[in-house]
Amino acid sequence: MKKPKVAIQKKLQKLTASPKKRHKIILLSAMVLGGLFILWIAGIWLFGSIYQRQHRNDEAIIGASFAKETADDLGVDWQASYLALLDDMGLRHFRLMSYWSQIESKQGIYNFEYLDWQFAEAEKRGAMISLSVGLRQPRWPECHQPEWAGELYKTNYVAWEQELSIYITDVVNRYKSSPSLESWHLENEYYNRNFGHCDNFSTKRLSSELALVEELDPAHPVVLSLSNQLGFPLKGPKSEIFATSLYRSSYVEPFGNIQYQIIPTQFYSAKAFFIKLLRGRETYIHELQLEPWGPKATRDLTIAEQDKYMNTEQIKNNIEFGLQTGMKKMYLWGSEWWYWRKTTLNDPSVWNTVLKEINR
Repeated sequence: MKKPKVAIQKKLQKLTASPKKRHKIILLSAMVLGGLFILWIAGIWLFGSIYQRQHRNDEAIIGASFAKETADDLGVDWQASYLALLDDMGLRHFRLMSYWSQIESKQGIYNFEYLDWQFAEAEKRGAMISLSVGLRQPRWPECHQPEWAGELYKTNYVAWEQELSIYITDVVNRYKSSPSLESWHLENEYYNRNFGHCDNFSTKRLSSELALVEELDPAHPVVLSLSNQLGFPLKGPKSEIFATSLYRSSYVEPFGNIQYQIIPTQFYSAKAFFIKLLRGRETYIHELQLEPWGPKATRDLTIAEQDKYMNTEQIKNNIEFGLQTGMKKMYLWGSEWWYWRKTTLNDPSVWNTVLKEINR
């Protein structure tokens, strides 16, 4: 009696021996894969459209991310920049940063002066803040830790993790009672291995940090953002809210400027739909791209080069695209650039376009 494995192998040999049979197998495989792809596209369109209809009457809540360090890098007055967003732009929702490298540049010595000021100005105007906290926060190099912590990480990981927890605890305890605090944005795009100088993606650490923040401040929700705009929270802890980025172009070596215009709004809507279905959580856009992403730092791009990677027409399209996803809460990305271009380059076109679009 032939062994089943041997019999199967002989049947496969017979099937592949004939060119006609090989052709049939290839054709059948292509048809199956093509059918699955069509079903996938149809599913995205269907469930994305359902999500959009469900949220078509939601109120739009538009805010902006702001980092003092980015304003400093562009050479503008960061306080004037922040106040312009509050008063001239009229924004009332912000995602601010609490970089470990800035707050505790020397071990055990804290400097909250700049963040205290930002909270105070927001409180005066009734503005709301989602405060980024943790090792990984927006802007390059993503993982913002002081030099002393970087050295400790190499020699004593347990002690490093304890210091990180102490920093998080101090930040949460300092701002949890602010009337302007809306949420905590913990560890920006934690699992994103393709961007930034980060090498620690421990699910155990993320879970521990989430539990810590929730214990310290049960009154405010914690937000976890996805690994990138294509990410889905299949693994890792479940926060009260999820967030996703939305970029429509990027510069990637050696390919150059990559456009994502082919991705429809339904893709992002379907993602929000299934996060709600499978994980029971709402999703918003924590980064809607409104600044250029070119081959050089933005400050080194000419106006013509900036316009190649982000211009007023793209700004209009991106804001409208974001709203069409049904995720009506959005933090716009690039506020420091808008102000720099207006004040340093004497070109208010970008600033005025954003102002007009958010007040439509």
